[in-house]
Amino acid sequence: MKKPHISFSELKIWSECPHRHKLDYIDKLRVFKGNEYTAFGKAMHAVGEKFVFEADGDEVEEFEANFLYELKLLKEDDKDISFNDKLIQEMRPQGAKIAPLMIPALEEHFGPYEVVSAEEQLYEPLTHSGVKFKGFIDLVIKVGQTYHILDWKSCTWGWDARKKSDRIISYQLTLYKHFYAAKHNIDPADIQTHFALLKRTAKAKPVEIFEVKCGAKKTNNALKLLNTFMYNTKKGNHIKNRLSCKYCPYMDTSHCT
Repeated sequence: MKKPHISFSELKIWSECPHRHKLDYIDKLRVFKGNEYTAFGKAMHAVGEKFVFEADGDEVEEFEANFLYELKLLKEDDKDISFNDKLIQEMRPQGAKIAPLMIPALEEHFGPYEVVSAEEQLYEPLTHSGVKFKGFIDLVIKVGQTYHILDWKSCTWGWDARKKSDRIISYQLTLYKHFYAAKHNIDPADIQTHFALLKRTAKAKPVEIFEVKCGAKKTNNALKLLNTFMYNTKKGNHIKNRLSCKYCPYMDTSHCT
C-alpha cells in the first residue's frame, strides 16, 4: 500500500465491495461527496463537540448555523447538486429538537462524568506495516476509572436489533478502542464503547445511547480483517461484490458494468 494511513470508512467500503474501494481510493473517483444527510450529521456533531465543553449558548442556533453552512459547502463543491428542499425543511425542526437533548442524554445515561476529549484524532501505527490507522473519536468521557468512547450517529427512526449487532459497524468502535488504548497506554479492560443515536423522526427518546461490547475476540477479528484488507489491496485483488450493488454510486455506470 502506498497510502500512509487507512480509516475505518475505507475498511468498511472495502468489506462491502473491494472493487468500489478501488474506484474510490485507488482510482480516486469518489463520486459521492455528501448530501442533506451528511450535512445534518456534521451539524449535529458540531453541537456535541461544542456543548460538551460549554454550558452557555444556544444549541438550536448552533445546529442551524452549522447545517446551513454544510449545505453551502456542498453547493460550492458541486454547483449542479440538487437538494431535496422538502427534506431540508423537515430536518431543521428535527435537528432543533435533538440538539438541546444531546448533553442531557449523556448526563442521564452516565451520571457525573469528566470530559477527556472531543474529536480526538487517532493516527496509530499498524504492526510491521508502515501504515497508520487514522480516525476521529467523537467523544471520550471518564466515569470513575473507566473511559467511555462514544460515536454520534444520526439516523431516521433508529436502529433495529440487527443493525445494532452488525459485525462491521461494531468494528468501528472496536478499532477505536484498540488504538485509543495503544495511544494512551490504557488497559483495554478500562475502556467501554458506545453509539449515541440521534433519531430525527423518533417520537420518544430522540437520543439513544447503547453500549457495544468489544472484547479480545472481536478485537482480534477486526484486526484480522484490517490485515486481510491491506494484503489484498497490496496484491491488487479488487473483486466485485454483486450483492452490494443496490446502493452503490457506481451501479449502472461505465465504471462497473
